[in-house]
Amino acid sequence: MPPAPELLDWLLDADPALRWQVERDLAGAPEGVWRATRARVATEGFGARLLALQDPDGQWAGGAFFPAGYQGEEDGQPWTATTWTLTSLRDWGLDAAVLAGTAEKLAASCRWEYDDLPYWDGEVDCCINGWTLANGAWLGVDVSGIAQWFVDHRLADGGWNCEWGEGSTRSSFHSTLNSLKSLLYYEAVTVGSDELRAARRTGEEYLLERRLLRRLSTGELVGPWATWFGYPYRHAFSALNAMDYFRAAALHDGVGPDPRLADAVEVVRAARRPDGTWLQEGRLPGRVWFEVDVPPGDSSKWLTFYGTRVLDWWDAANAA
Repeated sequence: MPPAPELLDWLLDADPALRWQVERDLAGAPEGVWRATRARVATEGFGARLLALQDPDGQWAGGAFFPAGYQGEEDGQPWTATTWTLTSLRDWGLDAAVLAGTAEKLAASCRWEYDDLPYWDGEVDCCINGWTLANGAWLGVDVSGIAQWFVDHRLADGGWNCEWGEGSTRSSFHSTLNSLKSLLYYEAVTVGSDELRAARRTGEEYLLERRLLRRLSTGELVGPWATWFGYPYRHAFSALNAMDYFRAAALHDGVGPDPRLADAVEVVRAARRPDGTWLQEGRLPGRVWFEVDVPPGDSSKWLTFYGTRVLDWWDAANAA
């Protein structure tokens, strides 16, 4: 069911990075309309602002994952360096052709803070490798080695954990979701492989067994962050972030929603206010180039878009 006209008008009055997605997924606009809006991401608003901040060597803020000179003495993770910026631009729908030459510049100039490893080879953190996998596929880089890394580093319970190098043998909700989102993007761009699809399936099963919310051992809520909604998502797991992934995966695979998503759907539904919006509950702390959403306590167009899209998909698929 489409949103109420006044809510849709409110959502459409947005930066091109969001507006084109509202046009495509909620307003039912013709493809030519939303594609024209999507093209504006390169020349207007958030996308254009980030593009203008790119360093001559192809990086942003002079670093791969952290800004140049970062010493870890700030409140929160800085969100300005190359990986975060590329991920934002990709998520916002920027045409990769706009960044022609960037992949080659990063291959020559950008090294990971971990062991000075080459940028497009990835490193040891599965979340970082996931974003690099998706961004590399977007920019046309051969990142098949990183794709294989996910197969080789999947844990026994089916998912991933960024702390595997410190001895963790149990998967993480956050790490698994970030890995899955990137594997799905890579698969959509490159077709992928049976081995990689099998890895994606076990990661999905890890979250589905836990209903996206609960510890398998006790049934308790895995943490307050599971029901906490904030945009940008960054690396954080939430029921909404995960539901948005499972919607995309189901559409990609041509299947309906898994019934085990029902509890997470109701968490998303319960957070919707009477006016049809979702509140920004908070932002992850850290340095940013500029804010892209409202302050905590205000109605968020980004969260309202994602929440509405998820519920529309679920309700349509489960209609009698």
